[in-house]
Amino acid sequence: QVQLVESGGGLVRSGGSLRLSCAASGSTFGIYTMGWYRQVPGKPRELVAAITSGGSTNYGNSVKGRFTVSRDNAKNTVYLQLNSLKPEDTAVYYCNARAYTYDYWGQGTQVTVSS
Repeated sequence: QVQLVESGGGLVRSGGSLRLSCAASGSTFGIYTMGWYRQVPGKPRELVAAITSGGSTNYGNSVKGRFTVSRDNAKNTVYLQLNSLKPEDTAVYYCNARAYTYDYWGQGTQVTVSS
């Protein structure tokens, strides 16, 4: 019903930047919140950033001041600007879209930060 397509992951040096994109398609009219989570093997998935259709944002403590989430409602697309990257930011980043009764997830995109 909803498909999330991610792009923008890759390998970057410590201190560098990346920009992730996630486009939603299908029955997108019910989506309220979109955002990003990340997961490292052996650790639970954690919130990176989320944004509502009205523009309210929420960030994980470890990325505040470095990452910025934005949204283009007309394009059903959410973005994540990752600045001042650190090796500890290395993870699989998952796009998330929350509907009234269901959460949708992207396939994940790998972000690797080298020291």
